Amino acid sequence: MIDQEELRAWLRLVLTPHVGPRTARKLLAALGSPQAVFDATPDALAALVSKREAKSLREATPDLAEQLQATLDWLAAAPLGDDGQPTRFALTLADARYPAALLQAEDPPLILFAQGRLALLDAPAVALVGSRSPTPQGHDNARAFACALSQAGVTVVSGLALGIDGAAHEGALEGLPPAPRPGRPGSTIAVVGTGLDRVYPKKHLALAHRLAQDGLLLSEFTLGTPPLPANFPKRNRIVAALSRGTLVVEAALQSGSLITARLALELGREVMAIPGSIHSPQSRGSHALIKQGAKLVETAQDVLEELHLGQAPSVSPNDAQANGPADTAEAHEDALLAAMGYDPVSQEALSARTGMGPAELGARLLELELMGQVARLPGQLFQRSASA
Repeated sequence: MIDQEELRAWLRLVLTPHVGPRTARKLLAALGSPQAVFDATPDALAALVSKREAKSLREATPDLAEQLQATLDWLAAAPLGDDGQPTRFALTLADARYPAALLQAEDPPLILFAQGRLALLDAPAVALVGSRSPTPQGHDNARAFACALSQAGVTVVSGLALGIDGAAHEGALEGLPPAPRPGRPGSTIAVVGTGLDRVYPKKHLALAHRLAQDGLLLSEFTLGTPPLPANFPKRNRIVAALSRGTLVVEAALQSGSLITARLALELGREVMAIPGSIHSPQSRGSHALIKQGAKLVETAQDVLEELHLGQAPSVSPNDAQANGPADTAEAHEDALLAAMGYDPVSQEALSARTGMGPAELGARLLELELMGQVARLPGQLFQRSASA
């Protein structure tokens, strides 16, 4: 566990007004440690930073005592993991456990707060990101791909947001072996935009508890940090840096997922995308990435091969979309499913294609919806599931 005085010095550096991460790293490179920064003479600081920054470094830091005590209390209350060790951590740039992959980012955080299975930071990982308002098929794809990747021993990294992020974390947890054991492969890392004593969105409270036990929660933000809008694009660089590649499941043209993809490219990491309907706004960002050279993937095996990570396991029929559409007789026997194709379609168009009347068609669509083979979309549209 980090020494209290050392933690105090790192927190003070993080919290010092007008001293951003870039300036802090410049000071650390020149002086060696946070404590050396605060012990430096005015002349030494003047040679490295502006007058305003030097003045802030010499003054008392607001809320430092409260933040230090809150962090110490949070660490002390850590639940024990499967190995009997605490599961909460404050990792500084000087900590040997700080993830090496993150050091390749242009601006790695000075401190990372973590809760859960810390070993996942060293495991092969894939970022899986996408829309907060995905289509039903996009949600199912995210969950199925994440499950298959986790089963293959790959850690799935995402941001705990609604939509694709949540589906990715849930799928990766489903891909874990049923019997918990130290060092088990797979699972998932959630990089969040708040302090780790908060959960956002609240809808993911139960999911966050599961992640703290079987995955890893990660944040660069000090305890008590609320879900400020600027925090979420900022955390995307961590998602990209921790991963060997980024897979975009569904994304509109103006999407934070495309920011993550761009950051991954800047780091020299692979970018992949799942294609969707040409009529869906949620597929336009993915299609734009593919036009720009992103790898088009249809199966989890495509992802593993692109990143040289091995073989995808066999999956159940419910997870078929992760390994490609099932080529079964049942998929071809239903005339209504055949008439739907895989694009969103209106009930009127289906009636014209099949000759079925409104009552008969409505009853059949409801039956297929209850079976999970068809999803009802906004605007009175319907879409066939890839597993149907």
